Amino acid sequence: MDAKTSFAQGQLKSLVERIERLEEDKKAVAGDIKEVYAEAKANGFDTKILRKVISLRKKDRHEREEEEAILDLYLNALGMLPTEEAA
Repeated sequence: MDAKTSFAQGQLKSLVERIERLEEDKKAVAGDIKEVYAEAKANGFDTKILRKVISLRKKDRHEREEEEAILDLYLNALGMLPTEEAA
């Protein structure tokens, strides 16, 4: 086995081990997040809405406004928005 092959194998092994450690960390963090949602639910919070809030906070204001406008457009097209009564 030449030095190049040996180096590549060592590099590959290192990368695989790093990925495996990160996957373990990700699993632990996911468990922690699940516990926080369970705590929120136990305190009377709606976890479905809480997840939506978390999702919205990841977006900037412009992106949220654009999504809301498109959602309103779709809901209106489906007749799902309250209509204003004629005066």
